Amino acid sequence: MDNIILIGMPGSGKSTVGVVLAKALGLRFLDVDLLIQEREGALLQRLIDSQGVERFLDLERDAICALDCQGTVIAPGGSCVCREESIAHMRRLGTVVYLKLSLEEVAGRIHNLASRGIALSPGQTLADVYQYRAPLYERCAHIAVPCGSQSLAGTVDSVKRALAADKGQSEQR
Repeated sequence: MDNIILIGMPGSGKSTVGVVLAKALGLRFLDVDLLIQEREGALLQRLIDSQGVERFLDLERDAICALDCQGTVIAPGGSCVCREESIAHMRRLGTVVYLKLSLEEVAGRIHNLASRGIALSPGQTLADVYQYRAPLYERCAHIAVPCGSQSLAGTVDSVKRALAADKGQSEQR
């Protein structure tokens, strides 16, 4: 099986769903945020605070574009769609699945905005980030899976069904 790349806003469940999905499908799991922290020797928020959002987005792009794997569920950071090179590489790596939430659902899940490691420019709100990124997620994704009111198990099942349906459609083409 190809890679599965989970994208979406912070709080959409990319890492949590990714781990459970990988176990359910017998795949490996890779969290790009953890990879960046390991490479840079610092937490994401510290990198954003010390180097700025644009430099952080470049670090994220470099980490994503360096990925070369098979049979892996990949959870990049929420800002993965902010660089065209990242989008192109993720789409080449495998099936990109957008874990779709409303702004209200995202806001209800994020309680540590200032320390979570979210690429926010000074003065930017969560609503600003959502408005900017949502169309990028839609454009990048092969599949969008609404997941706001579902349990973790429900979201994993929805992703599995969407992947199976997408595979069936691909085979018919």
